[in-house]
Formats: sequence, structure tokens, C-alpha cells
Amino acid sequence: MKRSAAIAAALLACALVSGCRRQEAAPGPDVWAVVNGHDIHRAEVEKYYRGRVAGEAQTPSQEEGLSLKFSILDELINNEILLERANKLNLIASDAEVEDKFTESKSPYTEDEFQKKLRDAGLTVEDLKSDLRRQLSIQKLLNREIVAKITITDQDVADFYQKNRAQFNVPEPQYHIAQIVVTPRPDPNVHNRKNDKATNDLDAQRKVASIEQKLSAGADFSQLAMDYSEDSSSSTGGDLGFHGESSFNQSDPALKKVVLSLRPGEVSRPISVHSGYIILKLIAKESAGQRELSDPQVQQSIRDTLRNRKEQLLRVAYLSAARDDAHVVNYLAQQVLESAGKLPSDDTTK
Repeated sequence: MKRSAAIAAALLACALVSGCRRQEAAPGPDVWAVVNGHDIHRAEVEKYYRGRVAGEAQTPSQEEGLSLKFSILDELINNEILLERANKLNLIASDAEVEDKFTESKSPYTEDEFQKKLRDAGLTVEDLKSDLRRQLSIQKLLNREIVAKITITDQDVADFYQKNRAQFNVPEPQYHIAQIVVTPRPDPNVHNRKNDKATNDLDAQRKVASIEQKLSAGADFSQLAMDYSEDSSSSTGGDLGFHGESSFNQSDPALKKVVLSLRPGEVSRPISVHSGYIILKLIAKESAGQRELSDPQVQQSIRDTLRNRKEQLLRVAYLSAARDDAHVVNYLAQQVLESAGKLPSDDTTK
């Protein structure tokens, strides 16, 4: 019942919100929406749809498939509206910006892995670059129209602290740690910037020894983690954030012993664990107790929380206002309503 209600809500929302204010004849059977005179074609929606469902164990039902396509079409409509605004304000991403982002997105993979990801998503290199240009341009727009206008005052921070004081009472010591992981069993789903993975135990031993040598010579821990760590945390420089002391009770006893013995800023020797080898860095340690408003970390965390909340609210408001100013016709919604919940003479789950 919950799934049926969710699908019904999605269909109704798309029919009402997407601008289907009056019935208009579609320019052609393959045009699923028009935004300020710009056609959004069925093929584009289908392309992204195939990428979303690729690899799923169960094929979506007709209703689930249509609901997902409505969602994708709605994203494309929103993107087109925002992209037009970005264009009017001369905020379209440059070729150089697109190439930099493309190189960054490609860097964790070998060429074969990268091409496979594109094929699995049903995209070409040009498709990806087009998507990146759109994303970068929209982000430029939102940064200018929303993010740059958000102000968090000292009074805002103080008010939040007073209302949520208990939230800053830490019950046990906290350890901010980072790691570099080397495993003799490479995971095809984990990547690092150098595409460097050990393939057996001897290779792993050599690799971790080389990393330790680089650290001893003064190399930056986070950069080495991004270059060589064989763990999903490599993308954040191995940063695992803060963990309470009790959380280490569930880990390898050797890891807990090392973490508790480290001083802030200190890096461990390689630790042998069941999955391979780990090098740990203790970034910071905080004792238990009440964190006061005078603590810079408390202030920053409150500012981040308030800024994120306000940004999310303003994004919704900005998009709603932008859609009100746009002329949008959702022909997919019209077709589904006219055909009582399906696309005439078509398999919507393909």
C-alpha cells in the first residue's frame, strides 16, 4: 500500500507541479516536455533511466518504471530552467572548467574501467561532458543567487547553542582518525588517484613499506591516502572523522591499542589485520565533557549546520519561483493521464 501511495503521489505531483496547466498537443510523439520552447525528448529520459536501473536485481514494474521516469523528467525540466538562468547571467561553465572536472572524475579509474562505467550508464564521453557543463553551470548559478547571500550571525550561533546545549555534551573521549589501507585482495569497486592496487600479499608488503618510507620523508598523509589507499575513504584523504572510544571495541584489538597510544598528529607503523595492512593517523583527540560555545569547533559545526539548513530551504524556494516564471508543458504526464496509467502501445520498463 505504501509503494502504491508513493507512486500515486509522484504521478500526481508531476502532473500538477510540472506545468501541465492546460492540455497542449505535443510537437511530436517523442517530445515528453517543453520548457520555454526547449524540447526534452523521450530518448534523453530513457537514457538516464537505463543508467539508473542498470545492475538492479529486479526489473521495475510498469508503475515503478513510469514513476522513475517522471522523476528523471522532472530533474531535466528543473535543470533546463536553471541552465537558462545561468546562461542569462553569463555563468555557463567554460571548456577549461569542464575539462578539469572531466579529468578529475576520470582520474580514479583505468581507461578500461572508465569506458565500462560509461557503457553501463549508457553514456558517451560527450554526454558526460555535457552533464558536467550543466552541473557546473547550475552550481555557479546557485552559488551566486543563494550561497553568497546566506549570512549566519554570532547571535544565530549562540541561540542554536543554547537551544541544543545537551547536544554538545560528549559522553566519552573522541578520536579523529585517518587511515591508509593496503590489501592483497584488490576490490574492483574501490579506486585511488594512482590506480595503484596490490595484487598479492608480497606486493601489499612492498607497497605499505613504500608508503611508510614516504611518510617518514615528510609526505602528506592525506595526499598519500588519496593516491594509494585501497579503501573508499581514499577520496577524503583517508579521513574517518571522530569516533568514540567505545566504538573501537568492535574493531581489531590491535587497532584499538594503536589508536589509544597515538598522540595528535602522530602516525602509526603499518598494522597487520585480517584484510591486509593499515596505517593510522590520529588527527585530534577530544576528552569527554561539555563543549562550550567558546570552542571554535563548536562554533564552526553550528555555522555549518545553520548554513546547510538555510541553503536547502532557499534552494527549494528559488526553484519554485523559477518554475513559476517558466512555461512548462509535461506531455508525458498528459499521455499517462489520458491512457489511464500507461504509455499507449509502449513498454515503459524497457
